[in-house]
Amino acid sequence: MTTQPPLIVIVGGFGGLAAAKEVKCSCVNVLLIDLSNHHVFQALLYQVATSVLAPSQIASPIRNLLANQANTSVMLGNVTGVDATSKHVIVDANDKAGLKISYDYLIFATGANHSYFGHDEFAAFAPGLKSLADAEALRNHILEVFEKAEIEGDPERREALMTFVMVGAGPTGVEIASAIAVMARTSLRRDFRRIDPTSAHVVLVDLGARPLATFS
Repeated sequence: MTTQPPLIVIVGGFGGLAAAKEVKCSCVNVLLIDLSNHHVFQALLYQVATSVLAPSQIASPIRNLLANQANTSVMLGNVTGVDATSKHVIVDANDKAGLKISYDYLIFATGANHSYFGHDEFAAFAPGLKSLADAEALRNHILEVFEKAEIEGDPERREALMTFVMVGAGPTGVEIASAIAVMARTSLRRDFRRIDPTSAHVVLVDLGARPLATFS
């Protein structure tokens, strides 16, 4: 009787894809379950948010990335639960809810959400930057406020529209603050007649004594 190789179920994104590639040549079967059918290089999301890169330049279809791995399959779905006793995950996929998928080994690599440090009400005013949708929404908002400033007659209101505040002076905060400043001073510089994009204010706020405190 032929023994089936063990099944590794991997849930989620950046780390999950790396884990799947690590077992490419192993005697196992792999099922990668993700909410999206594409993999995003999150470190460059800020460049999509500031119109430096197009979304397609930092995203690749997961199936294409794993196309040469015969032991690996991909499932688009939302894992809603895990039964560790009977060793299965519960998945909503397409129009089917509550599918039970058995596993021998389970890897969770779903990444992290942005935190508002107990003030979730800030989310309406300070969007996060964890997905392509977040980056595109932020890009549209940044461009929109310059358009609104162009037709705004109140100088104080215009100044407020052209003020960008980033909370958190870690790598992402510093990168996006820099990218907004560069965008205002280069690509948008000659696009408007009533406002001067180079006069935009970019403010970086952090609790620490200096930016990039984790770096030497």
